[in-house]
Amino acid sequence: MTPQDRVRAAYARIALGERPEAWITLRDEAAVLADAVAVEARLAAGEDLPLAGSLLAVKDNIDVAGLPTTAGCPGFAYQPDVSAPAVQRLVDAGALVLGKTNLDQFATGLVGTRSPYGAVRDVRDPSLVSGGSSSGSAVAVALGIADLALGTDTAGSGRVPAAFQGIVGIKPTRGVVPNDGVVPACRSFDCVTVFARTLGDAQRAANLMASPVWPASAPLAAPPRPVVAVPSRDELAGMSPEWLDAFEQVAKDLETAGAVLRPLRLAPFLAAAKLLYDGGFVAERYEAVGAFVTEHLADVDPTVGRIIASARDIPAHVLVADTARLARLRDEAMAEWGDADALLLPTAPLHPSIADVLADPVGVNSRVGTYTNFCNLFDLAAVAVPAPGLGVQVITRAHADAVAAGIAALIVGEPAPPSAATGLPLMVVGAHLSGQPLNEQLTAAGARFTATVTTAPSYRLHALPTTPPKPGLTRVDSGGASIEGEIWEMPPAALGPFLAALGEPMTLGKVRLADGTSVTGFLSEAAALAGAPDITHHGGWRAYLAENS
Repeated sequence: MTPQDRVRAAYARIALGERPEAWITLRDEAAVLADAVAVEARLAAGEDLPLAGSLLAVKDNIDVAGLPTTAGCPGFAYQPDVSAPAVQRLVDAGALVLGKTNLDQFATGLVGTRSPYGAVRDVRDPSLVSGGSSSGSAVAVALGIADLALGTDTAGSGRVPAAFQGIVGIKPTRGVVPNDGVVPACRSFDCVTVFARTLGDAQRAANLMASPVWPASAPLAAPPRPVVAVPSRDELAGMSPEWLDAFEQVAKDLETAGAVLRPLRLAPFLAAAKLLYDGGFVAERYEAVGAFVTEHLADVDPTVGRIIASARDIPAHVLVADTARLARLRDEAMAEWGDADALLLPTAPLHPSIADVLADPVGVNSRVGTYTNFCNLFDLAAVAVPAPGLGVQVITRAHADAVAAGIAALIVGEPAPPSAATGLPLMVVGAHLSGQPLNEQLTAAGARFTATVTTAPSYRLHALPTTPPKPGLTRVDSGGASIEGEIWEMPPAALGPFLAALGEPMTLGKVRLADGTSVTGFLSEAAALAGAPDITHHGGWRAYLAENS
């Protein structure tokens, strides 16, 4: 289907009137078709658009230029002039915005019922909640109207709706996707998240939204046999026996797929989860929108109003004490985590009905967040995927987002999605190799190791008389050989300063690899090779050092 065809099909589906409460603002079909025409023209001009024609829904606490941002409260609405970076990056990649979606007001809730625009119902059983706060976004994807949708996740709002609607929800490490242009819920813990029907589609969008900055230690993929910590059924409170059985089966299937399972004591994680709403951290909700709420209580959902307004009078010493307690619980939880690559947990312990929530709006909501509330407090990454029962989530340490995606792929039976392709590959062959004297120049610049490679058989290697010792690589017309090296991914912003600080006789240029591709790599000025020993026959700098140690 062309982008225009996809737009027409989406609006035909919208016209059927399924879950109209999922939307707060829909763009005119003609305007979206005009965007589709522009995308087709960009494609015809040869532009690379990885999301060409993908239909995007945006939670209405995230700015889209030209559309009102309400955060689920009509009286709060404002009209942004520019889109949030998360939205703009997807649009730049060819996505087409359909409109803004319903949410628990001010992103305060995990149920999807706290909105003057109506309670958003589950797509399969309208008596059940859709999950919140990113309720409309998840439903738009689950119905097949949108290919992608943006949400936010402070306590689980990018994972609980995914679990309830049987789709994928990715919650990146905090800060990987910018929060600019997002109405905050708890500013320190908010994350922009993405929903899709497949893990590959969700990860592609997450990669495009990510900022090109990471710590050098960030892993690019899950190991071949990942160690996954799994709690016993006795640790999982509030779940029915049938859903406990389903969760245990997912764990067994993951083990069959190659994971190594080990037990996990969940107590410190659950204790931390309670701090998000039952202590000082809820003061952040007042900081975000409290002044508006206290002045407009009549315009605010009663439950949301009580939660936010009550946070105004939390003493500072309570927040300080809870911050200290959180640090202690995190130390305890990470000790329990140990050598595991990831945790496997249910996404939610129950799927309540709308009637359940109306009868006990705060209590039911709190129980829904049992296994999600602690993630952002501990600065963890997570991926929620469909599975028997209520779905599961794979949780990893900060910046191990690619590991979470890789393990989630084992669960859903998809190929492991690629990690964010935001770096520039740089080949090193000598003193910048792992463990060599100048490697710290790479790690200090934020580069990270990706692979060991060899050049095409058209290079010579010489030992240069420098301090510290290093080799000089040069390309020759004949008599060359393959030379071993490493590929490191370098943040684009760091490459310029790195090149400017490069000392003679080293240069950067194109190096052809054994697989026929070319990358930027270290080369040497030809004049520096005069009199330098030719060490090509060693096949690489490490082998030369080993023989001459």
